Amino acid sequence: MKNKENKHTRRNFIEKSVMLGAAGLLAPALTSSSKAMATPRMTHDDISLAQWALVGEMKAGKWKNLDFPKIAREDFGLNGIEFVNTLFEVPTNSYLNQLKKNADDHGVSMVLIMVDAEGDGCEPTAALRKQFAINHRKWIDIASYLGCHTIRTNCRGPKDVDKKEALNWAAESYNMLLEYAQQAKISVVIENHGGVSNDADWMVELMKEVNNLYFGTYPDWRSPSDEFDNFNYLKKMLPWAGGMSYRNQPTEEITAKMINLCKDSGYKGWYGIESSGRAAIVQGRDLLKKYLF
Repeated sequence: MKNKENKHTRRNFIEKSVMLGAAGLLAPALTSSSKAMATPRMTHDDISLAQWALVGEMKAGKWKNLDFPKIAREDFGLNGIEFVNTLFEVPTNSYLNQLKKNADDHGVSMVLIMVDAEGDGCEPTAALRKQFAINHRKWIDIASYLGCHTIRTNCRGPKDVDKKEALNWAAESYNMLLEYAQQAKISVVIENHGGVSNDADWMVELMKEVNNLYFGTYPDWRSPSDEFDNFNYLKKMLPWAGGMSYRNQPTEEITAKMINLCKDSGYKGWYGIESSGRAAIVQGRDLLKKYLF
């Protein structure tokens, strides 16, 4: 019962913080001295398109990053887009301005940037942990400039790492990164991409240890397997969820069960469709609309 009360208390604080932030009462200059900061969160559900769902088309040269807003709106009728940093061309000022214009022209919200190839959130040396934080700063800057609210990171750790040691390493890395991120009012989330991030209990400990409202989870709805219980993983991650990496499940029944779990938990936010290929994207969009709204 206590855990349930804590979840609701935290979520109520987030929602109140959104309203305060909108009124300009949370001064960014004051955030550096505080550990648990208010962060912008959505207060309604919506559907976005994760760029990785169409990575094959992009790598084949069928369209570029600047075309992404048009693809999401005209081909799929979606309101939001989620970028992958490695699929940007050269992010100069003029390039980013054109991307902003294209998103505005098509009425598409730029939600987050998935950051790969910039280091791991659970590096074994102090130098690598510092570099991880430094490498991600430019993507925080770009996210802020574009109007995104979040960057997504990876946190795997070395193979067979001691979980307690990994917790200390990751807490150090993310505390360093969050000192920068919260000044820009950009959230930092972890997607379960293997290693320690696949361990829901370890992730809960990390969320509690860092204890910053700009820090959260981005559950990847992978298919259930003997090695990964995606339903219970999602359930444990929901109190800290800053987004959803939605994937179609083996059956519509399981998909509906996952969506209803999010709704019942009180989660409000984006569902980024990462199911691979156009047919799967359409299927996911239709299922989300059927069970979400």
